[in-house]
Amino acid sequence: MRTAKTISITLPPDLLVKAQKTAEREDRTISELFREALRRYMAADPEWEALLRRTQATGKALGIGSEADVERLSDEFRQERHESASR
Repeated sequence: MRTAKTISITLPPDLLVKAQKTAEREDRTISELFREALRRYMAADPEWEALLRRTQATGKALGIGSEADVERLSDEFRQERHESASR
């Protein structure tokens, strides 16, 4: 079974209309259209792939194994920054 996360994006109205027409013409859902667009964008960008490899290695070295770890560490960082600013 495949797991997926739902995200929200904001589009200008004209881009949304174009995306909807493209999805309809290709007999796809909007989600399928955007997944494919993102795959193509990332595949065409070797810098993205290099960044992904570096950040995955760094995350593994720091013991970050999930998105929940990233969220927790981000929350901790923000809390520490907030406390430092309050002093």
